[in-house]
Amino acid sequence: MNALRALLFDKDGTLVDFDRTWGPAAGEVIRRIAHGNAEHIAQLHEVSHYIAGEDRFLVSSPLLAGSSAEFGPLWAEVLGATPDRAFFAEIDRLFKEEGKRFITPIGSPRKALARLKDAGFTLGIASNDAEANTRLQADLLGLTDLVAGVYGYDSGHGAKPGPGMIEAFCRHAGLAPHEVALIGDTRHDLDAAKAAGANAILVRSGPAAVDPFAGEADLIIDDVDALADFLTDAQEPVAS
Repeated sequence: MNALRALLFDKDGTLVDFDRTWGPAAGEVIRRIAHGNAEHIAQLHEVSHYIAGEDRFLVSSPLLAGSSAEFGPLWAEVLGATPDRAFFAEIDRLFKEEGKRFITPIGSPRKALARLKDAGFTLGIASNDAEANTRLQADLLGLTDLVAGVYGYDSGHGAKPGPGMIEAFCRHAGLAPHEVALIGDTRHDLDAAKAAGANAILVRSGPAAVDPFAGEADLIIDDVDALADFLTDAQEPVAS
């Protein structure tokens, strides 16, 4: 792995516990967007690969790594809605409200990122969630003052697995891609890092296994807390 100067974190499955946050939140969003229609609710559960009785998603769910622009057309078809930006924005709004209610961190992200910043790393967040919700959850987790950039699928740089968010972060930080690592829990994160020419670090803290493609990553580690240990204890501090 190249010498790193900056770290760009995925949000869900990396900083935020996906199942504990989005499992119950999704159930409420589906109920609300279907206006309580039982048939539509059941159909939305089906196309979302969502297990309502357990408040969780199957690993095959399109919501695990995709943005509302990706899974939204499936919902629109069920509801007889137009799959346009207004519909996707409504999905994002509902997830923002319900995600705020149920947000659950993985480990101690505030402590981990503070250690990494103190070690000299420039930090950012890149999520396939909407930017407004990503910023809200970063604030709720106490991360806003630690990060130099926050990017969502709707920030104007495209969504992962495209390289746009990483490229925007590199421009903002004044760094080359090989000096940056994207830390995430899905194939989308790995592919985005590779597409941008950045380092790819996979964490095992997401809802789906990453070990089947871990050999393609530059590093695989249990979670962000373990990453902070690895980068601050096992290596020299980053040059400022």
